[in-house]
Amino acid sequence: MTQQTQSVRPERNGLAEGGAVFAGVLMLVNGILHIFQGISAIAADDVYARINAYVYKINLTGWGWILLVAGVIVVATGAGVLMGAAWARVVGIVITSLGLILQFLFLPYAPIWSLILIAIDFFIIWALATWHPEGRAAL
Repeated sequence: MTQQTQSVRPERNGLAEGGAVFAGVLMLVNGILHIFQGISAIAADDVYARINAYVYKINLTGWGWILLVAGVIVVATGAGVLMGAAWARVVGIVITSLGLILQFLFLPYAPIWSLILIAIDFFIIWALATWHPEGRAAL
């Protein structure tokens, strides 16, 4: 009788692995863009359109600080994803989800740019959620 042994090694998904590396790079770039967006909102309130009637109205200086801090955290997490840090995958999903919400709230100030960043955030969340580093369990 022939006995077949099954490997305990998880199946590798090349698309998810490549997507995770790409997600790490996108997080670095996205974080740097958040930093620049925050700096421009802090430095000059006239860079973005003025919104008079908006439910989630925060002055642009406040948005600038929020985006600046979020950008620094996203850059650090993106570097962690690229280095394969165990914490970076979960933190990346959480911080990118928060970044997606921030961009939704920032939508009236820069609609096209916010939609682009929302789409990028969706991809990053998907890539990090489907990527399972070798030897690590799923979330």
